[in-house]
Amino acid sequence: MKKILVLIFATAMAFTAGAQVQFGVKAGYNHANFMYSGSGINDLGPRSDFNAGAFASIPLFNSFFLQPELLYSGQGNGYTDSIPETTCNNYLNIPVLFKYQHSSGLFLETGPQVGFLLSAQLKTATQSFDSKNNTETTDFSWAFGLGYKIPVVNLGIDVRYNMGLTNIVKTNYYTGSAKNSVFQIDLFYQFRMLL
Repeated sequence: MKKILVLIFATAMAFTAGAQVQFGVKAGYNHANFMYSGSGINDLGPRSDFNAGAFASIPLFNSFFLQPELLYSGQGNGYTDSIPETTCNNYLNIPVLFKYQHSSGLFLETGPQVGFLLSAQLKTATQSFDSKNNTETTDFSWAFGLGYKIPVVNLGIDVRYNMGLTNIVKTNYYTGSAKNSVFQIDLFYQFRMLL
């Protein structure tokens, strides 16, 4: 997976030479949870948090673009009445998306994402515990999204699902596995710069 990401970034750099690259900023809402298998992990509810960051939109050909991003993302899961715990995992995510942009402003996007764990905590109503030692520090996922950009003002909305591919729970701590599952709704602003 790391070799694939390096290849994608190298391709992106090759296409930026002389290309009109658009940069932007985005922020929005995360609806995060875990996809579970096995045993030994509490099946909790979703967690609400936010994401924010920046992106570049690199023209490839016709209506296709490459869009690398750098995002802070609050993930994890929430709690239920029977299990009053919250898992708060915060990541620096780097998705690299292939994007089709229709002339109407609608777009579709998909691509790989690598996430680097910034912090991990298990919280109860009265206490907080550092759980970074029990959590994998690198997370790979695949992103699927769609959205709409208003061409005149370069404002838009982006709806995305990040499907985790990595078991983020260290196997020496739990017998089961958990993968990130995150829905995102973002507002973005895109401005133009020439390289």
